[in-house]
Amino acid sequence: MQTALADFIKGTPEGERADGILRKCVHCGFCLATCPTYQLLGDELDGPRGRIYLIKQVLEGAQPSERTLAHLDRCLTCRACETTCPSGVRYGELVDIGRAIVEARVARPSWTSFKRKALAAILPRRDVFSMLFGIARIARPLLPSWLKNKMPARSTASPRAWPAARHGRRMVALAGCVQPTLSPDINAAAARVLDSIGISLVEAPRAGCCGALKFHLNFQEAGRSDMKALIDAWWPLVEAGAEAFVMTASGCGVTVKEYGRLLERDPDYAGKAHRISAMTRDISEVVAAEWARIEPLLDRIPQRVAFQMPCTLQHGQALRGVVERLLERAGFELSPVADAHMCCGSAGTYSLLQPEMAEAFKRAKTCALEAGAPARILTANIGCQSHLGGGTKLPVEHWVVALERRLKAA
Repeated sequence: MQTALADFIKGTPEGERADGILRKCVHCGFCLATCPTYQLLGDELDGPRGRIYLIKQVLEGAQPSERTLAHLDRCLTCRACETTCPSGVRYGELVDIGRAIVEARVARPSWTSFKRKALAAILPRRDVFSMLFGIARIARPLLPSWLKNKMPARSTASPRAWPAARHGRRMVALAGCVQPTLSPDINAAAARVLDSIGISLVEAPRAGCCGALKFHLNFQEAGRSDMKALIDAWWPLVEAGAEAFVMTASGCGVTVKEYGRLLERDPDYAGKAHRISAMTRDISEVVAAEWARIEPLLDRIPQRVAFQMPCTLQHGQALRGVVERLLERAGFELSPVADAHMCCGSAGTYSLLQPEMAEAFKRAKTCALEAGAPARILTANIGCQSHLGGGTKLPVEHWVVALERRLKAA
């Protein structure tokens, strides 16, 4: 694709990066076949190729409009298009650049702006979210259905005890923002699995949000501030010899793995960010690497399950098939899931900002997951777990929780 960037962006780091991405696009349209919003709406501008054209026009000097903003907002940033693209177009990176520019030039309606600011202020603060979630659960009958369905009427998580840090090998888990409230059993289960093979999993004091939430709401500098705060909280553990940073939420994992790029122009944090990214592993990568020692400790109890593969795992981190192979080797029977590459509609705060679209994606995904008559649905991201849980009567849980229940009694 030929480009002629406007003076305001030409020669800047963002301009050079965007120009390189745009020039890789060859207009082939393969991305349209895997784009959820294009498949749902049938509008070229709600597909990756159309959004690339919109961003190109803005970078070449065109004035964006509310329509431009709407098409970019409707993108899930699932990055399925990147998996499909034969030219290696880094669409996710380009849309971040485009959104930041359009956001600065197009005023949002007051109510929409307030919602986005409220989400950015509440969700990353674990204590505030936990308090408000408790209040909302009491008021659940009064909530709109799309929000009510994301909230269990009562807490169903009953995590087993977190093992003491007693091993020479030590890894660090990210507690996250909403996960400790919505599903506190996830990190505890991961810690028990790793403890069984002599690895202690710990959480760092004062470790907060990974920055993904604010960054993808277009409060990008605030998101980078959260990233730097997390690096500060983790760095003493790096110096103390931590082996890896283990992500049990694939949405957080894909962001932390990109810290090196997102903070590369910060002279105080670039080096540390690259180090943190290099040390970050999804829990599936850790379990796969240690499988020879984990497998003998498991009871192989037959159970049919469906695995929902989060976009952040299969497209963002390119770990497609890793969890499925682990589950099969652990004795689970995986039911087939049609269109497994398609997004469930959670996508961070997308399900809160685009509820009608998100519900449509959820209906399609739950139908595909239930089609094979599984006993439960497993996933790898708390956002997907919460979103899907409101659309099915089947239990929905993190796959590492299901794996931990198979540990033989000591």
